[in-house]
Amino acid sequence: MKVVLLGMNHESAPIGVRERLAVSEPTPLLEKLVASDEIEEAVLFSTCNRVEVVALTRSPDAARLRLQSFFARDLAENDLPAGHDLASLTYAYEDGHAVRHVFRVASALDSMVVGEPQILGQTKDAYRAAVDCGACGPILGRLFQHALATAKRVRTETRIAERSVSVARVAVDLANHIFEDFEHKRALLIGAGEMIELAVRALRDQGLASISVANRSPEHAETLASAFGASAHGLDELAALLADADMVLTSIGGDRPILTVDLVADALRERSHRPLFVIDIGVPRNADPDIDGIENVYRYDLDDLGSVANQNSELRQREAERATQIVAEEQQRFDGWLAALRAVPTIRHLLSRAEGIRSGELERTLARLELGESEQAAVEALTRSIVNKILHAPVSRLKREAEREEGMAYLEVARVLFDLDEDPDPE
Repeated sequence: MKVVLLGMNHESAPIGVRERLAVSEPTPLLEKLVASDEIEEAVLFSTCNRVEVVALTRSPDAARLRLQSFFARDLAENDLPAGHDLASLTYAYEDGHAVRHVFRVASALDSMVVGEPQILGQTKDAYRAAVDCGACGPILGRLFQHALATAKRVRTETRIAERSVSVARVAVDLANHIFEDFEHKRALLIGAGEMIELAVRALRDQGLASISVANRSPEHAETLASAFGASAHGLDELAALLADADMVLTSIGGDRPILTVDLVADALRERSHRPLFVIDIGVPRNADPDIDGIENVYRYDLDDLGSVANQNSELRQREAERATQIVAEEQQRFDGWLAALRAVPTIRHLLSRAEGIRSGELERTLARLELGESEQAAVEALTRSIVNKILHAPVSRLKREAEREEGMAYLEVARVLFDLDEDPDPE
């Protein structure tokens, strides 16, 4: 069995491609993947910065083709950047490399903002969703449990999360670059989830007094706004709110942009074409990219936040070196467990072969002897004991060696010495 991973992230593919593949409800896709002949288990990971599938398979090449088809499902040729095909925008890993990547993702080492806290919860959500629909079995279950434990160790033993930032905080940093100060500025935040809450908190920390929160559910907007002294609104008030805002920060779910060209153009006329800054951290994007064509509208999306994030990450990058060592240690432990698991069929086959020889010879011998029931039981116990003692040392050695990188060589030697490949294990 092999672990394979196919994915794309903020470094490999632009947001225009990532948003086409973003998944809000993974269950139907996971069920379809594990129903195929190529994939035994699967976990689907979809966040604002990445879409990845981790799969367990007996046929790695066929599984990779299946995953490539999965990624191509909603993409048309004109969705891809000029000069690129899907393969150039994705990455593929197998076994140890796939394990290390999952551990790095969970530990926030592969994030746009190194050390950001949201990724751990997103990893848990992806794992639970796969478990709930039956797509995640014992092998990937063990992998993701180990990944979560690794992330916890990274946060405990390093300072990578010290003064940790999130994409929302980076967005506020970008706003700081745009405005010399926030005095007399008005901010409109669209959405009421975790990202918007982090942004409200960061804006308040920067001294911004006038904040409005708009959401599909006014009740959710009210809950968030009341905690920070902001005003709450429904999306039906967007036109008036845009006309009054200097900065818009948006992160709300949906398949279509909330900030359309017509809506923003009307707002600009209402505000006498005073500049409007839009920071869009939604995936799919909440602001239509075509609003860039409107004079005095300045739109930024997740890909634009990368340079700001890099400027803020010096401390976390230093701590990332120690975190990388922890990931390597934990990967080695998991690889050892996986290798030992792969030794099980060989060991089982060896024991089955020995038992078949023992029971067959015993049956033929007892047929020639006139022994009582107790005597037959004694001979049975004797032969079983001899076989167990002979096999104890080689089986124990195989188990130990299987946990090392060179262990597969011992398994191959055992199969040759005992002719195990000549009589395949029926299980």
